[in-house]
Amino acid sequence: MNDSAGRRRARRLAIGTAVVLALAGMNGPWLYRFGTEKYHQYKIDRPEYKAANGKWDIIEFPEEYRQHTIHAALLRTGKVLLIAGSGNDQENFDAKKFDTRIWDPVKGTIKKVPTPNDLFCTGHTQLADGNLLIAGGTKRYEKLKGDVTKAGGLMVVHNENPDKPITLPAGTKFTGKDNGKTFVSKDPVLVPRAKKVFDQATGAFLRNDPGLGRIYVEAKQSGTQYETGTQDNYRIQGLTGADARNTYGIAQKLALDKKDFQGIRDAFEFDPVAEKYIKVDPMNEARWYPTLTTLSDGKILSVSGLDDIGQLVPGKNEIFDPKTKKWTYTEKIRQFPTYPALFLMENGKIFYSGSNAGYGPDDVGRDPGIWDVDTNKFTKLPGMSDADLMETSGTVLLPPAQDEKYLVIGGGGVGESKVASKKTRLIDLKAANPTFKDGPSLEKGTRYPQSSVLPDDTVLVSGGSEDYRGRSDSNIHQARIYHPDSNSFTQVADPLVGRNYHSGSILLPDGRVMFFGSDSLYADKANTKPGKFEQRIEIYTPPYLYRDSRPSLSGGPQTIARGASGTFTSGQASTIKKVRLIRPSATTHVTDIDQRSVALDFTTSGDKITVTVPKGRNLVQSGWYMLFVDDAQGTPSEAQWVHVP
Repeated sequence: MNDSAGRRRARRLAIGTAVVLALAGMNGPWLYRFGTEKYHQYKIDRPEYKAANGKWDIIEFPEEYRQHTIHAALLRTGKVLLIAGSGNDQENFDAKKFDTRIWDPVKGTIKKVPTPNDLFCTGHTQLADGNLLIAGGTKRYEKLKGDVTKAGGLMVVHNENPDKPITLPAGTKFTGKDNGKTFVSKDPVLVPRAKKVFDQATGAFLRNDPGLGRIYVEAKQSGTQYETGTQDNYRIQGLTGADARNTYGIAQKLALDKKDFQGIRDAFEFDPVAEKYIKVDPMNEARWYPTLTTLSDGKILSVSGLDDIGQLVPGKNEIFDPKTKKWTYTEKIRQFPTYPALFLMENGKIFYSGSNAGYGPDDVGRDPGIWDVDTNKFTKLPGMSDADLMETSGTVLLPPAQDEKYLVIGGGGVGESKVASKKTRLIDLKAANPTFKDGPSLEKGTRYPQSSVLPDDTVLVSGGSEDYRGRSDSNIHQARIYHPDSNSFTQVADPLVGRNYHSGSILLPDGRVMFFGSDSLYADKANTKPGKFEQRIEIYTPPYLYRDSRPSLSGGPQTIARGASGTFTSGQASTIKKVRLIRPSATTHVTDIDQRSVALDFTTSGDKITVTVPKGRNLVQSGWYMLFVDDAQGTPSEAQWVHVP
């Protein structure tokens, strides 16, 4: 009986083995991949691997809370503001479906927030009181050549009357003097009065310089027959007498070419406690893709962007006063491409790294340098390698901020270029003659690199793509940690999600890093299927959070003035080697000029740590910060929120 059972088991084993071998023959590649994936998952889940490389985790929101996140900011409540606006979706824009979410990374809760306008491709920065200033957004989506049915473009309206400005309503008709074709304005335009010019030596009147207004016009009807090929003067219908003599339009080619996005003037503050938008005075200029940078006096500089007729704002920069909630023009003109990376220096001047998001002429405002906003003097900085590949590059102020060293990462050619740079470039702004020098190379040419300063004085650099918007399946599934002290990269765990255009990263108060967004142009290597916006959030837990323990930090004041001190409690006070004050991020299009990590002097006694905030207002801008302490291994505490008034 036992022999019979044994023979049956042997037959079953033989049959089963034959079936497995047969299946393996037919499905070898699949079984190999399955086994490889299982082994990879086993490897990256091992404690020793996580302690050396960290770990990535994907977070998928419930379907009703998902959105195309374009902008993200860490609020002083520890929650994350996620802004989509229309989310680069024409259907959302047409339906006025504008989205904002607030995500609590500790509780895992998500809340929808009413969004007052299309804040897609807006500008933003942290304010001193903890509110977030948000300015600009989308008035019109671009129209590609082939989708444009009515000839149109820029009309420059001239007013030669020095005694009064003139306002032309939407629907004003302009008829060409030579071509006889009529075009209609889409919006009202205010044209300032002419300026009288006198001879400075004699005081004699010389001329009137006409006031200029800019407006988008298009043909009344569709068709190529309404295009124009050359410049013409345009008579304005409806004007009579002196107004008709003094006011006219001049336009270059008005055609069926691609029409760029148009911006809005609207500006808001987001209140992180009330969790709502608060409308403030609009900007003087409409802006799409602007950069907002905090100045020495706490006012906010708004620079660049596409205006309400889809033209690059012609250097008319303006300043927001948080006290009056008003905008005023700067006296001087300076033009940059869109989303220029502009950082406040300790001397109060502005460092421009050359990083930008792309829109704008390839020969205007591309050179890196130091800008004195008051005098408008711009000093170019030499040594930039791959200087023609700065679009979609990333720039980060290396920790600690006192050193004033910057790292510029990757980048690509102007527009939809396939060329990308492997370079990183370093510059020390405290050197006698600051010059860019090459840092360690990236493995691949990289557009859209995400970078976040970590509390242990390193920088996490991740993601990006080799080609424009991830074209040809070129997302880079790699992450590196940059070490400023050794000027080197260390390879860490690879991200699970590809990130390119419309992506970014944010350091969270618990020391992890959150990644959002990605807007691939195509979904396949052959570039035949349209891309799908990446709605998943990914969290990277750095190696320092897989050590046996981390220092605690509690108590202490919530407000510490510049030059003042505050005392906190830590059971590991005697092991603390660093204290860092890190400004929370507000990021979009891999542009994050808010983040900075400031080293604090400190003393310890028992379980007490007394920290002192530096006096420099340009180093420590007013606002809310995360306070971290690091032990001898570089393991950070969870952050305590501190306000610098």
